[in-house]
Amino acid sequence: MTAEATPSPVGKTESGTTAGARTGDPAPAGPSAARGPRVRGTAYPRYVAGKLGGAAVSLLAVLVTSFFLFRLIPGDPVKFMTGGRQVSAQQLDAYRREFGLDLPLWQQFTDYCGKALTGDLGTSYQFRAPVMDKISEALPNTLLLTGTAFVLYTALGVVLGTRAAWRHGGLGDRLNTGLALTLYSIPSFWLGLLLIIVFSVGVGPVPGLFPTGGMESGGEEGFAYVLDVAHHLVLPVVTLVAVEYGQTLLVTRSALLDEMGSDYLTTARAKGLRDDLVRRRHAVPNALLPTMTLVFINLGRTVAGVILVETVFSWPGLGGLFYQALSVPDLPLVQGLFFVFAAAVIVMNTLADLIYPLLDPRVGR
Repeated sequence: MTAEATPSPVGKTESGTTAGARTGDPAPAGPSAARGPRVRGTAYPRYVAGKLGGAAVSLLAVLVTSFFLFRLIPGDPVKFMTGGRQVSAQQLDAYRREFGLDLPLWQQFTDYCGKALTGDLGTSYQFRAPVMDKISEALPNTLLLTGTAFVLYTALGVVLGTRAAWRHGGLGDRLNTGLALTLYSIPSFWLGLLLIIVFSVGVGPVPGLFPTGGMESGGEEGFAYVLDVAHHLVLPVVTLVAVEYGQTLLVTRSALLDEMGSDYLTTARAKGLRDDLVRRRHAVPNALLPTMTLVFINLGRTVAGVILVETVFSWPGLGGLFYQALSVPDLPLVQGLFFVFAAAVIVMNTLADLIYPLLDPRVGR
């Protein structure tokens, strides 16, 4: 065999070029060479497009469901609008024409969908006001209550879940896990009523320290108003934190336990890093992906509020408004609130899906 026939080994020359592939030679042809960079460059946009398409389909399904589901509720909203007064059949027909209830169901549905796509969720039967106006009025109150609780129970769950996992099997782990499971299994309305009895009404030597409900006492201004609202906020926030923190604790604990046997933690310890640094810098960041999923889900639920808790404490938020509308039934308001609640969860879940590949490159590839 001659020297010309012998293939030269692939390697770097002193000038940095690859032997066997001279400068200026065309790139090697083949499927992998042609598709490799393009696939890597378009994987994330395709992943994003798929998630956004799924979210749009989910929102459409919610829109359809919200229209038909609440029409199964017994009760005539037109008779409620009369306030129990004796009215003639002609007057009832006039009310039905005013709100479009005399139209065929398919026409009511197409009108509802067409308006909803433009941001018009209809007019409330009982308030005689646009549904979006009522939602805008109640939304800040819900965000104040559930947003405060969300920050507290997320931080508490992550911190306690991390400590429980790092010292799993110990007394602290058993106490934390047992208390979290117990509180997580308690109905929120029952715990709220119990707190009202003990800390609002007072039991035995325990005086009534907090208001029984509402958001403010009235007549306060400035900093006194802020303190008054904070005073009313204590019991509903404690109720939400007590019921919700256990879920975050258990998810964080489970994810961190899965990471603790990994080789990179053993290597970090072998390098002489303190146990606290190994936990904070290496184990916890890699274990937070499942917790982040839960955080985004809970963040979506923050917009929805907690219907039972807001009802028990007479908190003027979206949850209390939904309960009030459901008892009529005020169909446009119920449909609008249901759509907003579901849309908040869908949007937050989609946002979590879009952030995943940025935290873990294996996702979406």
